[in-house]
Amino acid sequence: MKTYPIPMVPGPVRAHPAVLEAYRVDYGSADLEPEYLELYTRTERNLKAILETQQSVAVFLGEGMMALWGGLKSVLCPGDRLLAIGTGVYGYGIGEMAAALGAEVRTVGLPYDETLADLSAVEEAVAEFRPKMITAVHCETPSGTLNPIEGLGRLKQAMGVPLFYVDAVSSIGGTAVRPDEWQIDLCLGGAQKCLSALPDTCFVAVSESAWGIIDQVNYAGYDAIKPFKTAVVRRYFPYTPGWQATAGLNAGAEAILNEGLENCFRRHAEVAAFCRRRLVEIGYALFPAPDAVPAPTVTAVKVPEGIAWPEFDRRLRATWVSWIRL
Repeated sequence: MKTYPIPMVPGPVRAHPAVLEAYRVDYGSADLEPEYLELYTRTERNLKAILETQQSVAVFLGEGMMALWGGLKSVLCPGDRLLAIGTGVYGYGIGEMAAALGAEVRTVGLPYDETLADLSAVEEAVAEFRPKMITAVHCETPSGTLNPIEGLGRLKQAMGVPLFYVDAVSSIGGTAVRPDEWQIDLCLGGAQKCLSALPDTCFVAVSESAWGIIDQVNYAGYDAIKPFKTAVVRRYFPYTPGWQATAGLNAGAEAILNEGLENCFRRHAEVAAFCRRRLVEIGYALFPAPDAVPAPTVTAVKVPEGIAWPEFDRRLRATWVSWIRL
């Protein structure tokens, strides 16, 4: 069996022991047993508590990208206008995904090492373009930055944009994410980041306004959000649920709630600050621009000059092995 000196799932995070334990249980058939419905509703309730939201939460099988694609497909029709806020790989990527679905996309973009501080360009774009939806990324994972979603939400509300779509996959559970307060209509999360679970579930918090548009669009693909509106009431999911996967996600959510949201957020902020301080002290340069807002859940560091990534990666792995053996 292949093992690694520092075992991690894509995130990268170490899976929480309670999450791994959830996969060791021999559950029944999720299609037949009422206990699965009880678990699903408990998982939704715990995710709502982490998000401090009254919105309903749909839990999907699939990695975080399933939620991103499903969110777009469930509310967009060909020709719909979408304004993408691009400050990194995922912000620009969401616009590209929407364009591939036939949407008319305009992007307000910044370099990958900056965060959105001045919303005037967004306001001008909204006034001229009149989009159906604004999309943004809260935490840009590759850049290690955090965007001011609250300000975008106020702008969306003031200017009458029907939908606000936010990728919060890398921030939910590690810092405050508040769909209700920030006017987010589709808030997208994944299991394998701050929830320390495996990359097999994702979730979407859906506003009442978004449900209305989802019903109008009536998208019926595998990644559709619509079936989850009535899944629990009808006791009918659009595909066979993953009992172990849902249990793992719930275990990760309960671990955060047992620690306490504020305690968890403070821990992430303190560890991030320590990590960045030590990296600078030993001679590394942080990726975000000095005036960018660094994310408390991800630290991005520049590869040192004079060494290519493959060699740097090899040296890091060798250092890990030596450190573990100590």
